[in-house]
Amino acid sequence: DAQADYPGPLAGMLAGLEHCETGWLLTVPCDTPNFPDDLAARLARAASEADADIALAATREDGVVQVQPVFCLLKAGLMESLVAFMHGGQRKIDKWTALHRCVEVVFDDAQAFFNANTVAELQKLQAPGQ
Repeated sequence: DAQADYPGPLAGMLAGLEHCETGWLLTVPCDTPNFPDDLAARLARAASEADADIALAATREDGVVQVQPVFCLLKAGLMESLVAFMHGGQRKIDKWTALHRCVEVVFDDAQAFFNANTVAELQKLQAPGQ
């Protein structure tokens, strides 16, 4: 993203929307290399079935559904909403997504959403059997 002060994932989503040439934008954090191969297809199917503006990936951890909001499929037409939200000083993804019709898509493999923030974590993900 091109904004100062590292405003977080929403700034990256906004940068993506500014360059989006399709009706939908899929976002995935760059530090999570093993996300599910069927992420886009499942999010798109759920968004269509629920007539949602945003489809969010989620996992089940210890029996509790945990939304993974940076893994999402969102309508490109939401750009103006996101601009207004961020210009209002807001940065929380869940507060912005709550303003729109959302659907959560639960993925069984929570480990697929593990993010590698260090070299050691990346090596763990690249180890055989991972």
